Parts: sequence; C-alpha cells; structure tokens
Amino acid sequence: MTGPISGIMALWRAYQRALTIHPWKVQVLTAGSLMGLGDIISQQLVEKRGLRGHQTGRTLTMVSLGCGFVGPVVGGWYRVLDRLLPRTTKADALKKMLLDQGCFAPCFLGCFLPLVGALNGLSAQDNWAKLRRDYPDALVTNYYLWPAVQLANFYLVPLHYRLAVVQCVAVLWNSYLSWKAHRL
Repeated sequence: MTGPISGIMALWRAYQRALTIHPWKVQVLTAGSLMGLGDIISQQLVEKRGLRGHQTGRTLTMVSLGCGFVGPVVGGWYRVLDRLLPRTTKADALKKMLLDQGCFAPCFLGCFLPLVGALNGLSAQDNWAKLRRDYPDALVTNYYLWPAVQLANFYLVPLHYRLAVVQCVAVLWNSYLSWKAHRL
C-alpha cells in the first residue's frame, strides 16, 4: 500500500503503540486535541468567524478543558463503569449506557457549562443564568446523539479505545458544546 492510505495506517499504528505505552496521557491529549478541533469547527463553520475573527484563546481554553477536565473525567468514568460492569454482553452494554446517560451525562454537562463560563470570566450570577438557559437544551440534544453512540461504544469498543472513539464522534458534539458554551 502506498499513498495516503499507507500514511493513515502508519499513523494509526503509531497511535496504537503510544496508547499501549502511555494510555492515560494519550487519551487525555486526544480529548484535548479533539475538543480544540471542535471549537475550530464551531468558530469557522458554525459561527463563520473567518481566520481574522478566530478567537485563539477560546480554542486554547477548549484544548485545556479537554486535557484537564473532559479527558480525565470521561476516561475515569469509563474505568468506573468497567469495574462495576466488567463484561461486554449486550445487557451490560445497555446497563452502562443507562448509567452513563442517566447519571453521568446530566452531571457532566452541569459541570462543563459553568466551568467554561467561569473560564470566560462570567460572574457567578451570569454563569448561573447561562446554565439555567442552556442546560436543558444541551441535555436534550445530548439524548438525541449519545445513547446510540454509547451503546455501540460499550458493546463493541475495548476500554482503552473508548475515549478516543467517543471523542472522534464528539468532534461534532464538541462543536455544538463550544457554540453553546460561548453563546451570549
């Protein structure tokens, strides 16, 4: 194989090796990178800011949130789920998805949105008002996408790849979250 396909395959093999040697670091860096990509997509394709109007600080904030919050929290959550339900049967995948979407997702969004608001300098009062306005819509939107993705993720994907798979799907979700979190 030559050309772009062989380059992609070589990159995938390198990623797998790095994930085997440094799973936590690679998962956290993957989450940060894909959160940043989601923000770039949000700013350029959704908000149509253009290169001159691109807010680099905002993208770096999203990268930092991915590395410092999303990657560790979601990666840790997946480990907890696998300790609680170590098998990969269809029934266990369904139970994991129900725990993920019934318990984790509401709490995660309830922490993520105000964290972004605080990092953007919102006062406690403005941050609370923004959370009250945006949280219900974000949670409902979450339920349109994530139950099916997580069901497949918990049934088909090995634990050490789950965060990466979710973050790849989440590029669009991250774009939405970035837009939602930065919307005034």
